[in-house]
Amino acid sequence: MQATLNLLQWPAMAVTLLAAWLVASASQQRRRIGFWCYLGSNALWVTWGVTTGSWALVLLQFGLAAMNLRGMRKNSRSSKQTKD
Repeated sequence: MQATLNLLQWPAMAVTLLAAWLVASASQQRRRIGFWCYLGSNALWVTWGVTTGSWALVLLQFGLAAMNLRGMRKNSRSSKQTKD
């Protein structure tokens, strides 16, 4: 079981890289998907961090998730302003 949970760090890393790629896109839709990918990666990292006792990583992921939500909100607001 622990070996399986230890493998979780690899998809977490891959999803984090994908999210960074998407958030840097000029396309609003890709940025939105990127923010959701970031939130998914935060959940993966928290799961891995809890099982390994990496509490600083867990707290970091909660902080990053809060910034991701802020970025989603700002991205949504800026797209509404450009449509008006």
